[in-house]
Amino acid sequence: MKDSVLIVEDEKDTRFILEKLLSRNNYEVTSAVNGQEALEVLKTFSPKVILADWTMPIMDGLALCNILKNDEKYKLIYFIILTARSSLKDRIMGLDVGADDFLIKPVENQELLARIRSGVRIFNLQNELRSIEHSKAVVEMACTIGHKINNPLSSLLLSVKNIENELLQKDKAKYSEDFNSVNESIERIKKFVNELIHLEKPEVVSYFEEKGMIKTD
Repeated sequence: MKDSVLIVEDEKDTRFILEKLLSRNNYEVTSAVNGQEALEVLKTFSPKVILADWTMPIMDGLALCNILKNDEKYKLIYFIILTARSSLKDRIMGLDVGADDFLIKPVENQELLARIRSGVRIFNLQNELRSIEHSKAVVEMACTIGHKINNPLSSLLLSVKNIENELLQKDKAKYSEDFNSVNESIERIKKFVNELIHLEKPEVVSYFEEKGMIKTD
């Protein structure tokens, strides 16, 4: 699968050159002419890197960066600002809103490609770390739920046994099917609790209407 890059550039010739350069280097490329259009593109396109000009009409690159870095859905996208501004003050301004990198125009092709490769590696690493943290949280939650269920389940099992022992023989026969159903359900719950407590590698499977559930068996 190709790594994806979103180019946000209002200048037509520059946009065309960037598109050709990245396409020739095996990137999946989509473009927008300003920040506002980029927000629409992001609804259907998921880039690992955004390459955005600072100065654009309607919404410039810095404003776009500020929006995305404050949105949990987009904050990990590696954001590179293209600019003719080279002052320290401008760089600090860009870093303050969350830009990951700066490239001063005119950009040398090999440097641009190297920065994008670096951005892709950082994006992949951050997503891998997020996945590890998410899996750890799921395991901890499953273990907690398992232990929380286990105590009342043990009490329920003892109560059922006590009721069975207190009943006369004729009543036991009368309610035998009910007791069998209760005991079978308790065993299924015990099995589920054991799977939760010993869950190591959580796997989410499709359940209903794009909702997922943790696979335990």
